[in-house]
Amino acid sequence: MTGQDWLEKDFYAVLGVPKDADAATIKKAYRKLARQLHPDHNPGDATAEAKFKDIGEAYAVLSDTEQRQQYDQLRAMAGGARFTAPGGARGGAAGFEDLFGGMFGAGGQGGTRVRYSTGGGGGFEDILGGLFGGGGGGFSQQRGPQPGIDLTATTTLPFRTAAEGSTVSLSVEGRTVTARIPAGVRDGQKIRLRGKGRPGERGAEPGDLVITVSVTPHPVFTSEGDNLRVTVPVSFDEAALGATVEVPTLDGSTVRVKVPAGTPSGRTLRVKGKGIHTAKATGDLLVTVQVAVPQRLSGAAKEAVEAFAKATADQDVRADLMAQART
Repeated sequence: MTGQDWLEKDFYAVLGVPKDADAATIKKAYRKLARQLHPDHNPGDATAEAKFKDIGEAYAVLSDTEQRQQYDQLRAMAGGARFTAPGGARGGAAGFEDLFGGMFGAGGQGGTRVRYSTGGGGGFEDILGGLFGGGGGGFSQQRGPQPGIDLTATTTLPFRTAAEGSTVSLSVEGRTVTARIPAGVRDGQKIRLRGKGRPGERGAEPGDLVITVSVTPHPVFTSEGDNLRVTVPVSFDEAALGATVEVPTLDGSTVRVKVPAGTPSGRTLRVKGKGIHTAKATGDLLVTVQVAVPQRLSGAAKEAVEAFAKATADQDVRADLMAQART
């Protein structure tokens, strides 16, 4: 980018931010535009590609405190005037001779003109170059090492894969990044990969890659930290008399769980060590008992239930509820 660009381009307008925008606002605006205009999302669109380059140039200047200050000073001094070389056409209300004449005390229409030569040593470009720390090499923007910016990506994992951990490959700005997703990652969790973002310039550190993980629900299991939850139907007689039932585990096998006699529907039983295994801990399997009520009864079954009802007619299963309601 040349110094002339600094005079001609309104970097604030390019990013769509006010001139008093803070660093966070500028960064947010750039990231939003970069996602919209990135060549990967607009293949073959020359206009989007050009705009993507423009916002990159604007952000490079406005995100650097020193460069932004120099840019603001030059723009204020120039008043938005376009500069033309001596002898060339002068656009706008005044050319560079009028501007620099004003800098060194020249008057208006009848004032003394100060002429700057673009040839030889120490000409117009050298004067402006000095504003930005440039040497005799012309009007150019001198930039130090620029750290790379952070990038974002998303990935969707099946529930079992998220619980067990996995390695995924992501396409990031035309390159493939391999990321290790740790076991037990939760839906919506963000994983930061140091140094996997946009490369820095002139030897500076690269940015990070922040991956947001989306986990698809499982039809049987849910997670609760490192623990797994599962609801297991049991028959009335199993709950009333007690039983040992087979319960599925996430790895595809089963575990035998003892249901004590008199277990009510909704009670949770804990199976140690059958939850999610992570580098830090292993969770448990939380088994919630759900007493299944038959939708249809055979004649013999119906008689048995009626006999049970008569045998327990003196028991009020809602007595405690009524007593507590009156307190």
